[in-house]
Amino acid sequence: MANDKILLVDDDKDILEFLRYNLENEGYIIEESQNGTDAVKKAAIFKPDLIIMDIMMPEMDGIEACEMIRSNEKLKDTLIVFLTARNEDYSKIAGYTAGADDYITKPIKPKLLILKIKALLKRKKTEDDKISEKIKLKQGNNKNIYIDREKYVVVKDNREIDLPRKEFELLVFLASKPDKIFTREEIFKNIWGYDTFISDRTIDVHIRKIRARLGNDIIKTVKGVGYKFVSKG
Repeated sequence: MANDKILLVDDDKDILEFLRYNLENEGYIIEESQNGTDAVKKAAIFKPDLIIMDIMMPEMDGIEACEMIRSNEKLKDTLIVFLTARNEDYSKIAGYTAGADDYITKPIKPKLLILKIKALLKRKKTEDDKISEKIKLKQGNNKNIYIDREKYVVVKDNREIDLPRKEFELLVFLASKPDKIFTREEIFKNIWGYDTFISDRTIDVHIRKIRARLGNDIIKTVKGVGYKFVSKG
């Protein structure tokens, strides 16, 4: 039986009851919230391993709540999955840009729900159980960059820089082999997995945010192919 903690966020009480019933049967520890504002507060106290959250909610929508949760350093490892009836690409792009890890579309199929949750939590634990990997690099005009995978720490020029989980994972993936060109397909597979929908624009947004924090010359776009971490200026 699982003992991971899951926070359910939806303004529909029937959906909350349905999710709680199915997830508690799998052994998950459940907490509930009915709006984004309350979800942000409960997440800080409950410290869930995963949050399943609707997008359209009163007081504060799921996108804004996700951004606020992602800004909490203590919750940067928490998985966030949006639960929504909306299938438009733009809403998914907005969700991933805000820091979501995946989507579950209404109407909910219990077996698919459980399989997706188990896969996400398993992937997270696999990443967390990896041996500490420290990457020290000279990048761009001898600017020191230090990455510690275990502690989720990025230091540039003796200044610690906070990155959301997906941006950190993407940086580590590219920096693991400096100057190697990674295709978009390789990035999809290793950072999001094939079972998750994302668009090319989502990757571009994450790359742009990394550059904003670490410098425009840290990652080079190879037109029509993918990206590479630049080891020398």
